[in-house]
Amino acid sequence: MKRLSGLISLLLLFTPSISAWSYTEGPVANGGTITGTVTLDGEKPPALAYSLVTNPDTAFCGRISTGTGWRVVDEFEVGTEGGLKNTVVFLEGIQKGKPFADKNPAKVMVEDCVFTPWVMAVRDQQPLHIVNMDPIIHDVQVYEKAPFGSKVMMHRPLRLNPHHPKNLLADHLHKPGEAMMDKVNFSQGRRIFYLECGFHTYMQSWGLAVENPYYAVTDEHGNFSLTDVPEGVYKMMAWHPGMGGFLEMKVVMLANDTLKTKLQFENPRDKRMAHNTMNPKYRFGKPILEKEGATVDIQVTHEHQEGGH
Repeated sequence: MKRLSGLISLLLLFTPSISAWSYTEGPVANGGTITGTVTLDGEKPPALAYSLVTNPDTAFCGRISTGTGWRVVDEFEVGTEGGLKNTVVFLEGIQKGKPFADKNPAKVMVEDCVFTPWVMAVRDQQPLHIVNMDPIIHDVQVYEKAPFGSKVMMHRPLRLNPHHPKNLLADHLHKPGEAMMDKVNFSQGRRIFYLECGFHTYMQSWGLAVENPYYAVTDEHGNFSLTDVPEGVYKMMAWHPGMGGFLEMKVVMLANDTLKTKLQFENPRDKRMAHNTMNPKYRFGKPILEKEGATVDIQVTHEHQEGGH
């Protein structure tokens, strides 16, 4: 049987905290499925732009840029039908159900001064591995965030592979450095973390803690699917790092049922505006930098950063 649930667009401004109980893995008999779409209502907010001139390693990191000396960070990837990518949809209130599909450490890759993935779902106390593929050093800073205050979770340098060639521009190679290994460790019920590079301000990534394996990150059309859901009544939540809160709706899961849902975020009209990308150092059709009396071309190989950044 298939059922259709209505559109939900109520934004909760608080951050739901991690519950005290533990989750028990076990077989699920006659589980149901929840499918749906997360959309963004109204006009897509403007992207943020960061000047490459004011960040170090400009010639290398500028390979991904607008071509005019700016790195664009597009927090909102919206499909043609309004579907919002990189939204974490998850169920709350399930204490027993299917096992976690992936029990490996959460992984973040760094390549061309980009953190990948842009958004991830993690478990509290889950190991976290961050690998640097760039021939430059990055400064990893991870903060657990909440309306009542943020706190440093970890802060340390991310080493490069010592066998990278010396000429970074002529030999654009990527070799993995030694992985930075730590664990996601939330405190005071927080469940959101923000990862950034202390050297390169445009390098950003987000994570949300989940308590059970009933979660999904929306695709480029805003679609998601939760399978093998035990029969019961639950809260379904949706979170996107560009929004100021959570969407919440009640779902009733019946045995062997399929429930179709739709959640909609309102346009964040109070969103800070992007910087003007007029670059005074861009002239004669080519971006250049002045460095110690010389000019250095920014070798652009991409129009802008992909994958939601």
